[in-house]
Amino acid sequence: MSKPSPISGFPEWAPPQRMIEQYVIGQIQRTFELYGFAPLETRSVEPLDQLLRKGETSKEVYLVRRLQEDPGGPTGDDALGLHFDLTVPFARYVLENAGKLQFPFRRYQIQKVWRGERPQEGRYREFLQADIDIVDRDTLPAHYEAELPLVIGDALSSLPIPPIVIQVNNRKVSEGFYRGIGLTDPDAALRAVDKLDKIGPERVAALLVETAGATESQAKACLALAEISAPDGSFADAVRALGVEHPLLDEGLAELVTVVETAAAHSPGLCVADLRIARGLDYYTGTVYETQMRGYERFGSICSGGRYDNLATAGSATFPGVGISIGVTRLLGLLFGAGELNVSRSVPTCVLVALADEEHRPASDRIAAALRRRGIATEVSPSAAKYGRQIRFAERRGIPYVWFPGADGAVDEVKDIRSGEQTPATPDDWTPPVEDLRPLVS
Repeated sequence: MSKPSPISGFPEWAPPQRMIEQYVIGQIQRTFELYGFAPLETRSVEPLDQLLRKGETSKEVYLVRRLQEDPGGPTGDDALGLHFDLTVPFARYVLENAGKLQFPFRRYQIQKVWRGERPQEGRYREFLQADIDIVDRDTLPAHYEAELPLVIGDALSSLPIPPIVIQVNNRKVSEGFYRGIGLTDPDAALRAVDKLDKIGPERVAALLVETAGATESQAKACLALAEISAPDGSFADAVRALGVEHPLLDEGLAELVTVVETAAAHSPGLCVADLRIARGLDYYTGTVYETQMRGYERFGSICSGGRYDNLATAGSATFPGVGISIGVTRLLGLLFGAGELNVSRSVPTCVLVALADEEHRPASDRIAAALRRRGIATEVSPSAAKYGRQIRFAERRGIPYVWFPGADGAVDEVKDIRSGEQTPATPDDWTPPVEDLRPLVS
């Protein structure tokens, strides 16, 4: 077999990176559960008509089909695609299981998704997301929109990563403002403004005229709104100073002030009202979120989401929700590329049990088993080489301790190979310092 070529956009982390990823997942999961979110995992495929409800995503969907079709077999597989986020599958799950769920339903989901976009730094075709959503039946109180940034702030602040800032806006602010200045296609205006960071204000103004039917003065007003940003409720005064009135605008401003002020009370500086944040996906109806990592702003958002009222509907039944998603692979990829995350050793092993000779392997195995029963990750030396070579084997892998079984009834000894200190020990009593039990991520 010839050497295989790597496939871009499908990351395969080395074991030390994978240990960092697992640590990050564990920290995020613990925070989600502290806030009462329950775990869920949905299937990897969804019907295409469901996947394509989200907006302009058809070019990103991977189809699922068998290599050889069976004419007499089940039909419909051609209409399946891999999910490209976790919100659409979650909405489908809620509709299918509404009779079994207790509302408001709080769930978290940490799962792979697939997206057919051009791979680049921080962007992949297969990646891990960590989502939280809260859905209710018929109505969802706006206070949940203020709660989600607190969860994300706690989750990401528990990690050894740069500080984050969550940029928030409210679709009602944007739509109410656009309607207040006389635009009749606010969705087109939102999609145009969402491209501000990519194409700049001049091209956005032209796009507003071309796609949203805006006049030059209306386009200028839209850009003026997008320039408003503040870490407190003062942004509302700046919006009102533009002289536009609409009931939906007033409603959105009140909700957004609550989000920003709640976040400021919980963690000052966590949230910033940024009225250029639009989120180009069609189903958002209220608060929207994007999150930037300080020092990595040029790469865009690592965590985003928003309020949706109409994604999960069946007849007269409606299940409004609000959700936010951490791009775990995106976050890690950026930090790995910058050499920002490290792990204290390349294996989970805390202790290597030395081997005097192959005849004594059963005795070394018993020592290892006793240590493992007490939660101490242990492996036995792969060969009965000279002790110096066994110690160097442990050093290369970052294993902090080497255990030397006592010969002819002598007491066992354990050596901290970093300090050189060697002390008597028994596998039923010896315990390493807490910081050595597991690899440390920094």
